[in-house]
Amino acid sequence: MSKLRIPGLLLLLACIGAPHADAQVGAGRRANILFIMSDDHATNAIGAYGSRLAPLNPTPALDRLAAEGMRFDNAFVTNSICTPSRATMLTGQHSHVNGVKTLNEPLEPARQHLARLMRGAGYQTAVIGKWHLEAEPAAFDYYAVLPGQGSYINPILHLSTAGRWPDNVKRFAGRNGLDSEHSSDVITDLSLEWLKKRDRSRPFFLMHNFKAPHDNFENAERHDFLYEGVDIPEPRSLWRDPEHGSAATRGTGTSVSKRNARRNMGQHMYVDSALEGAAYTRTAYQRYLKKYLRTAMSVDENVGRLLAYLKESGELENTVIVYTSDQGFMLGEHDLIDKRWMYEESMRIPLVVRFPQWVRAGSRSDAIVNNTDFAPTLLDLAGVAKPDYMQGRSFLPILRGRVPADWRTATYYRYWMHMAHHDNPAHYGIRTRDFKLIFFYGLPLDARGALKKPTQPGWELYDLRKDPEEMRNVYGTPEYAGITEKLKRQLLELKEEIGDTDAPYPELMQVRERYWN
Repeated sequence: MSKLRIPGLLLLLACIGAPHADAQVGAGRRANILFIMSDDHATNAIGAYGSRLAPLNPTPALDRLAAEGMRFDNAFVTNSICTPSRATMLTGQHSHVNGVKTLNEPLEPARQHLARLMRGAGYQTAVIGKWHLEAEPAAFDYYAVLPGQGSYINPILHLSTAGRWPDNVKRFAGRNGLDSEHSSDVITDLSLEWLKKRDRSRPFFLMHNFKAPHDNFENAERHDFLYEGVDIPEPRSLWRDPEHGSAATRGTGTSVSKRNARRNMGQHMYVDSALEGAAYTRTAYQRYLKKYLRTAMSVDENVGRLLAYLKESGELENTVIVYTSDQGFMLGEHDLIDKRWMYEESMRIPLVVRFPQWVRAGSRSDAIVNNTDFAPTLLDLAGVAKPDYMQGRSFLPILRGRVPADWRTATYYRYWMHMAHHDNPAHYGIRTRDFKLIFFYGLPLDARGALKKPTQPGWELYDLRKDPEEMRNVYGTPEYAGITEKLKRQLLELKEEIGDTDAPYPELMQVRERYWN
């Protein structure tokens, strides 16, 4: 892809000074918006983020996208699980406000705010790929979405053009003489087909949602031998530094090693159970990472296909391109897999935005943004003011090169699904630029607030300045007493600000009061 010219300073300053100005290119043309989202794509698995995996060249297309746009280094989710995170992106609201706190909870068309408002602004709208929000995506003009998690190979999709929901399904298999069609390829084929047939008199807003690289990590056949014979670098924390975690988290979470005898990646990767210790862990880790990276490669290749089409059709420079993931993923860090945790690798998401008219190529931002900000930002790009019911804030000024003086200095997180699926305790906390404070509150509450079997409450505090890998929980140490007190006050203030005050759950309030000091 050729190097792009950066717009002049005068044009940039003019754009910065225009409140709620939609993306104008040329003679009054509004920019298209292509929002690309993968599932469980950790920043550590993207070359542009420079992790231990970057030398493997796992994402050449995404790296080019980052080189031509802005990379966000402090982008986070507010609830690291698929369905709630997607609901937050569409509503601009935290989970307790939009009502989608856990898996398999529907987001009805009336609450699909982003799509509804974009369509009202004159955009032709579509969502293609993984949806996972149960209800019909009827707020979009067009949809082609996987049912639930969907299948990796020869997938079935709901098509808005194929009848009434939920019976409007079609399987994609055997086209062009192929025995096996991968979902990443099928989803991209459908997006390209829609782009070619769209109403060109209107700008488009396309949500292109990959299923990959979500578990069960089924890669396209062409990648079966990718990284064969390569030794994938291990994270230092794979070996469970004893100062990480707390009594509340000890023994929890799906492991790579045999630490969790009931649920570990070695079982999932069919590692010989006769292997012990480091041999079992290393074998499980290598198989896990290779399957994950092979699955992620189909994402990268198909991002390249989308960019190539936009260039060929002459729309590349008139299209705002956003790449992100619905959450991060634990790739063996702290001997953990999956997401759900407030730990950095799970909470942090990749976020890259390309639009040369406003975004300087190769730029980076360390401003704290979260997924409540996505809907307000995309609406701002379309010239639509943020509705009062959205809790996020547009980061369009940051894309234009200016961080507002009153931009947030901390972000809130809450995971509700106590000990479900991957044995993660429910928790909430605050993440600032320098610190992270997490409260594992130990009272498992379902979506209705009903109590289940309690576990041990506990606190964790990490000094991200000295310990970015979160190897040492410093909660309770004398030198951090003042910081702890300040962060607890901040956390309570943030909970009040966003309205997550736990008022319906008196048992939780009692536990918090008992363990607060």
